[in-house]
Amino acid sequence: MPKFSRFLVRFAPRGLGAWLALAFSSLTVVLTLLLVEVVERFATDQVKSSIGNGLGEMAMQTADKLDRGMYERYREVRLMARRGDLTAPGASHAERRRILGDMQSTYGYYEWIGMTGLDGTVLVEARGLLEGKNVAKRPWFINALKGTYVGDVHEAVLLAKLLPVQEGEPRRFVDVAFPWLDADGRPAGVLGTHLSWEWARDVERSIIAPVQTRNRVQALILSAEGVVLLGPEGLQDARIDLASLGQARAGRTGYTVERWPDGRDYLVGYAATRAVGDYPGLGWHVLVRQDIEDAYRPVRELRARALWSGAALALLFSLAGLLLARRITRPLKALAASADHLRRGDSEQLLPSERGYTEVRQLSGALNALVTALVARRAELQGLNDTLEQRVEQRTLELERALASVRASEQRIATIVGAAQDAFIAVDLRGMIIDWNQAAERMFGWSRHEAVGWPLAEMILPERYRDSIAKALRGYRQTGAFDYGRRLERIVINRQGAEFTVETTVALAGEGEEAFFSMFLNDISERKKVERMKSEFVSTVSHELRTPLTSIHASLSLLDSGLAGELPADVAQLIRIASQGCERLMRMVNDLLDIQKIEAGQMAYQRSAQLLAPMLRHAAETMDGQARQAGVALRFDLPPGAERVQATIDHDRMVQVFSNLLSNAIKFTPSGKAVTIGVAQRPGWARLSVTDEGPGIPPAFQGRVFERFAQAEAHDTRQRGGTGLGLSISKSIVEEHGGTIGFETRAGMGTRFTVELPLA
Repeated sequence: MPKFSRFLVRFAPRGLGAWLALAFSSLTVVLTLLLVEVVERFATDQVKSSIGNGLGEMAMQTADKLDRGMYERYREVRLMARRGDLTAPGASHAERRRILGDMQSTYGYYEWIGMTGLDGTVLVEARGLLEGKNVAKRPWFINALKGTYVGDVHEAVLLAKLLPVQEGEPRRFVDVAFPWLDADGRPAGVLGTHLSWEWARDVERSIIAPVQTRNRVQALILSAEGVVLLGPEGLQDARIDLASLGQARAGRTGYTVERWPDGRDYLVGYAATRAVGDYPGLGWHVLVRQDIEDAYRPVRELRARALWSGAALALLFSLAGLLLARRITRPLKALAASADHLRRGDSEQLLPSERGYTEVRQLSGALNALVTALVARRAELQGLNDTLEQRVEQRTLELERALASVRASEQRIATIVGAAQDAFIAVDLRGMIIDWNQAAERMFGWSRHEAVGWPLAEMILPERYRDSIAKALRGYRQTGAFDYGRRLERIVINRQGAEFTVETTVALAGEGEEAFFSMFLNDISERKKVERMKSEFVSTVSHELRTPLTSIHASLSLLDSGLAGELPADVAQLIRIASQGCERLMRMVNDLLDIQKIEAGQMAYQRSAQLLAPMLRHAAETMDGQARQAGVALRFDLPPGAERVQATIDHDRMVQVFSNLLSNAIKFTPSGKAVTIGVAQRPGWARLSVTDEGPGIPPAFQGRVFERFAQAEAHDTRQRGGTGLGLSISKSIVEEHGGTIGFETRAGMGTRFTVELPLA
């Protein structure tokens, strides 16, 4: 490679004239090559189309000639089998032989023609061959009596030893045979002929021979099974399966380019034989092929001539380019000489000769203007040098002021962080502590001097949580993704190893290698203790209330049902109101207990794969009494296939969810309207819905629908009652099942709550 580089440097053009000459020559060569490529491609396509269509036409002509020839033989033999003078009972043996002999001499390709009886014995033959022999087991005899009058190509069997020896390939026949009838119109025997397969070769030669010498075209006749019946040496009797044969079998006529078993590419025309008249045909296919090298030889000769012509043109243009380049570069040389004088200090102008072309004159003017500008810039530079020290001093003073401002800002930030009530910790991208304020010292018991430089995980996290820090840092370094801005609760340890809970906010500060994580931590252990006490209080009160409420509700229900006898109307009304109030209190207690279980993570689920439609019917039956009392109808919308939708669910908990949804829908649906329960399915998910015909959810309340104790500020909300916990509990149960719950609402048009669950 270094030798080649030195060769290029040594023999590369030195002047503009040589470069222009080289450019002219190279451009000519490139244009010639492009022209040759375009011409070659166009000519190749033209030759391929022309020859391919010709081969397809020859294949079609050959197939048509085969069909028409076979049709003539088919018709002749059928007419012969119907001749009265041949089939008459009184016809003599000699007369029949004469008639058959005339037929054989009329069409010389009949190798054998004779008549048999119904038992298969040959009665008479044109030359006496096989007379007295029994041919009952020969396919042509059997098929003729069954109604199949033409047989495919086969080698001679009985006649192989009786007929003269044929040079080359063995004798092959195509059988044509028809039953001949007696005076009563019943079959009396079979008139059969063996048509020499040389007939087909003559058909092939009559079509292919005119172009065979010039184009080396080969024709193949194939059976319906793809066996070569007639073709080039080496392919005779071979079975082939090519795309062209597939096209012919599909009844198409055309051409294609394909590779044959001999490893060579051919341009192949194809066609299929067809039935003519009442001749049914034998399903033969004709392929006519030509070697792709022979087909494209004219294109290669044209390419060679174009290349030689291009080379001659390149040489001619190179000489013309050299002469033209010398004329072009003459004014430039004069301009270069003037520029050299200027380099040596001469003050003369760069004035070219009057005969110089426009570009040279423009370049001369530009250079003159440049020299003038350089002189002016030199004077300006001298003036700048005189004031340089003053400018440097001024910039230095400005830089010192900016640095002092940055230091003051850093001091303010450090003071704010140090005085913050929350603990502040700064951690670099490796997880090492780089800052630690006084609140952190008080919270964890480690001084700033002891903490800085230590891994954060070892300093403040229990052993079981330390891998999470390393995993989060690896994820950030790999993806650059960081989820921040959320307040998180974490369990940490102090210097004595005591665990406590903090609420922390993490943010990413800085960019690139200087980036770090800033963390503010607030000790919430006291708050968590208060929340636990509150939950325990609510749980205790709820449990204590449930037992007496159950007894009260049972007693009131018995009185309301008439167990104590008929009561006065006003007393019965008071008992009914008390029973309903007690029932409402029990629902509130149950909701409070469910909330407490959800918060403590103690809500138990017993899941199993089950149909969803029966679960919805159970929920509807549970709410049927409330619906009847409110005058609201419950309807089901179950499209085809909805009864088979399954999901893995806790039946009782999902009934609780849809009882809550139905209860809300019934409350907000006017009397006389309906609530619709629906089941649908999309890929991977079951979609369950409860739709009411109420006033819709107010826009101001839509963002708080699933919050605890949230209730819409409607004019009759308190009349409708409720704890505001049902939807919050339902959301927790649905999400525990891996699903989602949402709603769609329109003012005055109603609301639809939708639950989506993963399919079982």
